[in-house]
Amino acid sequence: MSGSLQVMQKQQRHHRQQEQQQHHYESSCHLSSKSSVSKQSFSTYKTTTRRLNTSVKTEKGQEVVKLSPLPKRAKRTYLAMDTDKEVIGYVIPVFRANHDAVRGLMEAREEEVTEEGINYVAMRNLFVREAREAVEVKVVKKTRATHVRESAERLELSKTMDEWAEFRKKMNPDSLTHPPEFIVKPRGQTVWEGKTLKLHCTVAGWPKPRVAWYKNNVLIDAKAHPEKYTVESNYNMHSLEIKNCDFIDTAQYTASALNVKGEASTVATVVVKRYQEGEEAGPLDPKPHGFCPEHGVTFETTILDKFEVAFGSEGETVSVGCTVIVYPTVKKYQPEVVWYRNSVPLKPSKWVHTHWSGERATLTLVHLNKEDEGMYTLRVNTKSGFDTYSAYVFVRDAEVEAEGVPVAPLDVRCHDANKDYVVVTWKQPAVEGSSSILGYYIDRCEVGTHHWAQCNYTPVKYARFPVTGLVEGRSYIFRVRALNKAGVSRPSRVSEAVVAMDPSDRARLRAGPSAPWTGMIKFTEEDSTAGVVPGEPTDVVVTEATKSYVVLAWKPPVQRGHEGVMYYIEKCISGTDTWQRVNTGMPVKSPRFALFDLAEGKSYSFRVRCCNSAGVGEASVSTGEITVGDKLDLPSAPGNAVATRNTDTSVVVSWGASKDVAHLVGYYIKCSIVGTDVWMPCNNKPVKQTRFVCHGLTTGTNYVFKVKAVNAAGYSQSSPISDAVVVQAAISIPGKPTGVTLLEAAKDYMVLGWTEPAKNGGADIRGYFVDYRTVKGDTVGKWHEMNHQALTTTSYKAENLKENVFYQFQVRAMNMAGVSKGSLPSAALECKEWTITVADAPVGLHVLEIRDTSVVVLWEPPAFNGRTPVNGYYLDVKEASAGEKGWKAAHEKANKMKYMKVTGLKAGTSYFFRVRSQNLAGVGKPSAVLGPILAQTRPGTKEIYVDVDDDGVISMIFECSEMTENSEFVWSKNYQAITDTSRLTIVTERGKSRAIFNSPSLEDLGTFSCVVTNTDGISSSYTLTEEGLKRLLDISHDHKFPVIPFKNEMAMELLEKGCVRFWTQVEKCTSACHVEYVFNDVIITQGKKYTMNFDQSTGIIEMFMDSLEVTDEGTFTFNLVDGKAKGTTSLVLIGDEFRELQKKSEFERAEWVRKQGPHFVEYLDFTVTEECNVLLKCKIGNVKPETEITWSKDNIEIAEDDEDAVKIGRKDSELTFNIGKWVIKQEKKKGKGGKKPTAEDVPPPPRPKISKTDAGIYTVFLRDDRGKDKSTFNLTDAGYQAVMNELFRVIATSSSEIKILSTEHGIILYSMITYYNEDLRVGWLHKDAKIAASERVKSGVTGEQLWLKINEPNEKDKGKYTMDIFDGKDGVKRVFDLTGQAWEEAFEEFQRLKAAAIAERNRARVVGGLPDVVAIQEGKSLNLTGNVWGEPVPEVCWMKNEKELVSDDHYKLKFEHGKFASITIAAVSTSDSGKYALVVKNKYGTEAGEFTVSVYNPDEEEEKKG
Repeated sequence: MSGSLQVMQKQQRHHRQQEQQQHHYESSCHLSSKSSVSKQSFSTYKTTTRRLNTSVKTEKGQEVVKLSPLPKRAKRTYLAMDTDKEVIGYVIPVFRANHDAVRGLMEAREEEVTEEGINYVAMRNLFVREAREAVEVKVVKKTRATHVRESAERLELSKTMDEWAEFRKKMNPDSLTHPPEFIVKPRGQTVWEGKTLKLHCTVAGWPKPRVAWYKNNVLIDAKAHPEKYTVESNYNMHSLEIKNCDFIDTAQYTASALNVKGEASTVATVVVKRYQEGEEAGPLDPKPHGFCPEHGVTFETTILDKFEVAFGSEGETVSVGCTVIVYPTVKKYQPEVVWYRNSVPLKPSKWVHTHWSGERATLTLVHLNKEDEGMYTLRVNTKSGFDTYSAYVFVRDAEVEAEGVPVAPLDVRCHDANKDYVVVTWKQPAVEGSSSILGYYIDRCEVGTHHWAQCNYTPVKYARFPVTGLVEGRSYIFRVRALNKAGVSRPSRVSEAVVAMDPSDRARLRAGPSAPWTGMIKFTEEDSTAGVVPGEPTDVVVTEATKSYVVLAWKPPVQRGHEGVMYYIEKCISGTDTWQRVNTGMPVKSPRFALFDLAEGKSYSFRVRCCNSAGVGEASVSTGEITVGDKLDLPSAPGNAVATRNTDTSVVVSWGASKDVAHLVGYYIKCSIVGTDVWMPCNNKPVKQTRFVCHGLTTGTNYVFKVKAVNAAGYSQSSPISDAVVVQAAISIPGKPTGVTLLEAAKDYMVLGWTEPAKNGGADIRGYFVDYRTVKGDTVGKWHEMNHQALTTTSYKAENLKENVFYQFQVRAMNMAGVSKGSLPSAALECKEWTITVADAPVGLHVLEIRDTSVVVLWEPPAFNGRTPVNGYYLDVKEASAGEKGWKAAHEKANKMKYMKVTGLKAGTSYFFRVRSQNLAGVGKPSAVLGPILAQTRPGTKEIYVDVDDDGVISMIFECSEMTENSEFVWSKNYQAITDTSRLTIVTERGKSRAIFNSPSLEDLGTFSCVVTNTDGISSSYTLTEEGLKRLLDISHDHKFPVIPFKNEMAMELLEKGCVRFWTQVEKCTSACHVEYVFNDVIITQGKKYTMNFDQSTGIIEMFMDSLEVTDEGTFTFNLVDGKAKGTTSLVLIGDEFRELQKKSEFERAEWVRKQGPHFVEYLDFTVTEECNVLLKCKIGNVKPETEITWSKDNIEIAEDDEDAVKIGRKDSELTFNIGKWVIKQEKKKGKGGKKPTAEDVPPPPRPKISKTDAGIYTVFLRDDRGKDKSTFNLTDAGYQAVMNELFRVIATSSSEIKILSTEHGIILYSMITYYNEDLRVGWLHKDAKIAASERVKSGVTGEQLWLKINEPNEKDKGKYTMDIFDGKDGVKRVFDLTGQAWEEAFEEFQRLKAAAIAERNRARVVGGLPDVVAIQEGKSLNLTGNVWGEPVPEVCWMKNEKELVSDDHYKLKFEHGKFASITIAAVSTSDSGKYALVVKNKYGTEAGEFTVSVYNPDEEEEKKG
């Protein structure tokens, strides 16, 4: 029994071990096609039962592992606790994320893995079944023999169980499968161009790994390029064959192996060399084009329209590009266009846009930042090779928001990212601002939000900062700002986004040199370490130490389970044994930690503890004592800076590298113009090389340079300042000579001539070399030198030639830099004697002073004059677009000079020129054609100008901003070199040359020109004429003997109190100018009588006198002296002028005295208002309430109870008297007995505005204790007439424009006025002739209407009418043109009204005789007669109750004399009662006279009364 019990116990222990094993499942699937990773994490559960694994099909048909559900009792806590059962944090489930970039790689292995899995499962199940059958033991009572036999069986069973356990251990998937491992790694190789190489490797792993090859992290598709690559895989040996190696095959090749357990990769470098002499070509250097067998051609690439060095500012957009021509053109073939920055390929992004149109490659940099600065290269790859072109792009800092603040940092990057930690680095800016940078602020922003949070509140000096407190799985971007005493800079460009996650997970996510992961589910069984307290971390070190922070790093413990661990950091101050936990609140997840707020200079020790849900582990080994302080020192100053010339706008600066520097970021170069203390950055992005080309400098300016090194700790001291260098182009070999022509020929020699090169390379041409070769038909010989010593002239006599042999010649120029390339060969020239009599063609044609409409052509005389000397030249010109028939003579008569200015050219048009010589025999052949010459003024071209300095020296000045170091100003007169230095003195300083006339005279008349050598023909001229010389001599005299200019001559003015001011003003003066004040040739000084003042800022000179006395009659003078300039101004006060001024002075003084009491500011005067009210008014000043104000007329005071008192008014300081104001008596007399007032008591009608009764002398008096004043106005005679004239003016001005009105009698022209006065003269004119009054034409006034009536108008009345109103002077005219439509409408209206009036007068009517009601007794007769009028005589009828009556016995109707209509009713009865009417009618109208007839019976009436 004991044996069986032991077996059972052993079996139970074995089963418990199996049941305690944990299964760790990890799943991660990369679902996003845009490289976004969807992450899932499956937690680890601790169970007492085993979960079953089943295989199910997904929607895509893939088999994945499905886990059996957990039992309900399995409930796992995620709280991590220490040994004291204190909650210390949360356990974060481990997750793994995979890519799907090579999903097909794993799908290809499905069948193989499935087959292996089936074999494994079948074998395991078989063994387990046998084992289970073996352990089914029944406990029964047996014999000893049975017991012994069973004991033996149990021993064998135990052995079998051990073998089964060992087999199961071996058959466990986690033991059989293992990740890929490179047994043999591929080796780097160096081969010659054109060779074939193979890379080999051997890989172990189960399941069998799949191997992929990459070139510079790009997957190699061998099937797509079989002509280039071959990939083989046999028996775990893999190879990559690269055929016909080219230089572009130089790269890093990566072999990446992958299976379900993991991946591994290894890198090998391949270098392809080329057979050639000299320096080995780089990857961007152009190479010769080779034959392309694929297309059967050799592609030739040409890059045109190349972009120059570009400059931009932050925030701007810059585009650069080139035109690319690939020849020949192959259909559907395009070259590969790649852009590089600092030899690194550029990828399109939101900052970088590339475009290839098929002909032009363009690179656009959007929203420039300093990170974009660098050398940009365009590389064009074809099947035959590639070509490149490079130029630098500089990015200037944007304008700072506040003066003195630093500019933004640059190149913000993230490193060493973990679950909650990342290190941010950046580069310091080139410009610190007005003071040194104190530190930097780091900001972070979670991707997807716009909220920026500042990471540090104390500025950090180092350009490196650890950012903690990130949330795992979230993405962040960062930016940096610099701080100095003036403020904070703008933020830098944001960094690339970084994910806070475990580095191992990041490695699986990274699609770098290794093959990406596929979307799969991977599972392993967890080992028995779960639920165990983790071990201690290892290798705890201080990776960074600064004054601001310390960064610790360590390795995770080996024993940590699969649930993940977190860490506690502890510190200990040196000299103590107390360990203090730093992050008590929350453990960290990353094996990195930054400690802040440490005391600088103190020493600390650090250690780390791990924790998980099982508790807190043991502490790691201490780091030892670490002193808080900067570990990284500032770099040492760079070596001496040396500046050398490069181009007209750039300088090459080189320097010695900093010797003591760690982690060098680069160098900043600064420049300064000599004489200033302003340093400007040459680069805004640090460069690591010790040579830099500084562009964008000013030509001809002296610069000095200095260099600073920079690393994360900061800036070094500046290097020593370089020697000054002038920005000019470096010296180079000269250009080719041109125009090699034959000047003279004989039997055995020929004379050659040529034109010197346009560019001498920055140095004088020292000589020429002539080469020759023979020509026979189409065969040419080799070139041979003719002269071994350099020629100093542009002509040469080639001797020892063979007669009748053809030769070709070429010429090379030489300067101090070397010999130029040969000129274009001349035409084949035959060596034979000339027999011509005319002169040969002129030589050496060249142009100067090219402008939009003119050019100066110069030439040299021919070497062969013919039979007689040359006596003139002819210049021909034609447009470049014209044919040979387009040649035209530029002048008619022969020009004896060897130059000519051609005018009348068209701007922007190109021209050709040629010259012919003339002698007595005739005109020779034309010279070689010069051109094309573009008629266009170069930008920045300046002309010679004449200057006269302060000493009267006359000079001509010419300036040039494009000079090189060896450029010179060459002056000439009439285009001949100036040899007589006695007339001119030449002074040159930098880019300015001055030709000074020593003694200007008529001998200096002529055309002076100046040419700047080593430029593109910069030149100008100035013609000095006799008239111009005279003008310059006058200006020179004025400068030698200068006169101080006066803005105003001396003047005088009277001031308050009668004070007299003498003053003048000069246009300009210096601080040294002083004034002498003179009266009658005697210098006067400041004292009681005189006060002087000289304001040099305004140039005003003043002298004041309190009063003028008799002794002050005479001449006042101001004498000015300013250096050698003098000036004098005087004022003469004598005779009547002085006496009048003296009176005015006394009057002004009296006025001042008067104004000390109440006084009149404005004396009594009159005004007429727009309403034609006549007012007397005055203004008073300095009055008090007690000041007495009195009005009087004709010396009679106007009392308060007088009628005129109401006319007096006062408003503030203005007094008025309204002459025309209506006065109504205040008390009205009543009639006797209180009856109605009589006519005498009624107030009179309104009086006129002014009348003769208002004439008189009006006076106003002012009196108080301080004094008195009066003002008088004479309103009589002239005064009265002046008032009336002003009244007439106001009336005339108020008149409206003439209007027209038609009546039955005629036409009325009228104008409205404000008021009419009977004395106002109004005249009417017709056609400018005065209208005489008549019965038909009358004028008059009605109220405020002025009218002209034209009765019965006719055609003669048409025309212009003018109303002339007297306004006191000339009169005011109002004009109306009574013609055209105005006449027609008025006349038509007149006729209409007239006809209506006639009709009204002549229409038929009943004018009287009929009563309204007739009462008559019955039986009597009624006779009524009505008076009738009408022209013509109207028709008459009688109506009764609207029915016409007919004359009969009862009604007798009569109409006599056309005027009287009567009706007689005999014996009326009641039936005759009714309404009757006498109706009259003619052609003008009808009218009815109605009446009522009432017939009554007396008897009936009495009965009614009764």
